[in-house]
Amino acid sequence: MNLKIKNALVSVSDKENIISLLRIFKKYNIKVISSGGTFKYIKKLGYDCTELSKYTGFKEMLDGRVKTLHPKIHAGILHDRQNKNHKNQMSKNKFPPIDLIVVNFYPFQKVVTESRNSEKIVENIDIGGPTMVRAAAKNFKNVTIITNKNDYVPLIRELKKTKGKTTLKFREFMSSKAFGLTAYYDAMIANWFNRKLNIRFPERKTIFGKKLTNLRYGENPHQESSIYINDYDDKKLGFKQLHGKELSYNNFNDLFAGLEILESLKGQPATVVIKHANPCGIAVNKKPFLSFKSAYKCDPVSAFGGVIACNYKINKKIANEITKNFLEVILSNGFDKDSLKILKRKKNLRIIDISKFKTKDQMSVKTFDGSFLIQNKNDKIVKKREFKCVTKLKPNKRELSEIEFAFNISKYVKSNAIILCSNFSTIGIGGGQPSRVDSCKIAIQKARRFQPEKISNAIVASDAFFPFSDGLELLIKAGVKIVIQPGGSIRDKEIINYANKAKIKMLFTGIRHFYH
Repeated sequence: MNLKIKNALVSVSDKENIISLLRIFKKYNIKVISSGGTFKYIKKLGYDCTELSKYTGFKEMLDGRVKTLHPKIHAGILHDRQNKNHKNQMSKNKFPPIDLIVVNFYPFQKVVTESRNSEKIVENIDIGGPTMVRAAAKNFKNVTIITNKNDYVPLIRELKKTKGKTTLKFREFMSSKAFGLTAYYDAMIANWFNRKLNIRFPERKTIFGKKLTNLRYGENPHQESSIYINDYDDKKLGFKQLHGKELSYNNFNDLFAGLEILESLKGQPATVVIKHANPCGIAVNKKPFLSFKSAYKCDPVSAFGGVIACNYKINKKIANEITKNFLEVILSNGFDKDSLKILKRKKNLRIIDISKFKTKDQMSVKTFDGSFLIQNKNDKIVKKREFKCVTKLKPNKRELSEIEFAFNISKYVKSNAIILCSNFSTIGIGGGQPSRVDSCKIAIQKARRFQPEKISNAIVASDAFFPFSDGLELLIKAGVKIVIQPGGSIRDKEIINYANKAKIKMLFTGIRHFYH
């Protein structure tokens, strides 16, 4: 059913492009009602407009907190044009219908990003706007609701096509967008209060997000996908793509994994190689070039078509090394001019500058069907002072530092995780196996294939305890001399005795690092 628009209420904090609506309103004799700054702005542009307080006969009060919350406004929006009783009540009260609402809200999220003043933030929680939007969206059979300036063009197109009317299909679609906005807006406010009050697991949890872009497909070509931003600054992700094809679902999944690992490796140049959201090489070194070489050398076969993430600025030497390999994405804390020229020769290589990226949220969410799990992110960094050496042989200071490195990166490998390290670099990674013994076999196999000379005297980190000595036996036979694990098995004494007999060093952390 096409409905003629006779009266429109316009109340916007963002006045950009309002003039385009005013022109079309004038063309189709649509009367405009407005208040405050919007009324003044419309008059300044030279268009006719009725001030809200004159329309209702009631002056706004409480510093503008109450202005649109009036029966004449809400009855004008909410009444059913096909209901005789509604029509009689409207006629009796001399309330005309309001057929179009154009509203955007107080800039709550903008204020949150710019201010820590709680009073100022609360004052920018819009009440009248969302109330009108919900009323108009509910009554979409009779009323058109516009909540986004990007929808001005579709509205203008609709009015031109139907000569001042709107179709039911258009009104219903705009209604769905409006309810999406009010839910989003309320969720942002609820989450702000939860964060302010340090309520990490509220009784009701709403996760808000604004779509950044559609992705070509999901993990597989038959799956649809989009990326959303769950932040008050919902226009950017915090990193910048400088070159290459658009990022895919799998690219995002991998680069998020890389960024998370880099966050825990501050202080020294660090390189992370990611494939299918799992690290296949991690290294830290005072010299960035050696950091890159060591990380890539861990498993160059798996690194093929992977993601490189590094917390240093890429130079010409490293760029030349990168181009020797096929990679999908490079994340770096900046690029010099020469390195960019070299890397851009790879037409499809996605080059991402992460120099301004900062992690914000410390919650992890997993969804399934009609439910979701939320937990704190595993941001625990176990320090060497917290280790407990349980064997007769004790590690030296340098060994303790490398043991700390090895154990803290084990949490980023899918359980059961086994990490072989030498000189602050992984040389073998085994993970994602139901059996810890199988993870041990994979880690040893990788090390033997690519860096067999480094297995002797290597350090091994396990994300959880060894339930039996079989996995430990494999590692010791391979040449490992130091083991760090959480401990906590009923067979800990048996494991410790086995380690002492093999004359290796073993440390317990008391902290488990499962990652499923």
